[in-house]
Parts: sequence; structure tokens; C-alpha cells
Amino acid sequence: MSEPEHAGDAVPATTRDDLLVQHMDARRRRNAAEPGSHEWEQASVEVGRIEVEIARIERAMDPPLV
Repeated sequence: MSEPEHAGDAVPATTRDDLLVQHMDARRRRNAAEPGSHEWEQASVEVGRIEVEIARIERAMDPPLV
């Protein structure tokens, strides 16, 4: 499996609510793509990056959500 060209790009800093919307969109694109295709790989990487950013924001909350 090749790495998508923008896999190292950071998710732009934004609010948790904005990230949840981005996450829903990325999951929708991943679910619509042919499993294992380039589009599926790109959407999967994006889902992961967004989830990491959401977790970072939630851990920084006072009190943390996790």
C-alpha cells in the first residue's frame, strides 16, 4: 500500500466541532470508495489524522474528555 501524497500534512488547527464535521465527511468518502483504492487510502489516512487531532484537543480540555 503506497502512502498518499499528502499523508504527512497536518490537519489545520480548528475547533473540535469543526473536526467532527471533517471526520464525518472523510468517513463518508472512505465508505463510498472502493476498498483498497487510492481514494479509500487517502480518506483512511485523513480519518486517522483527524481522530488524532480530536484526541489532542480533548486531552487538553479542563477536565479532559478522555
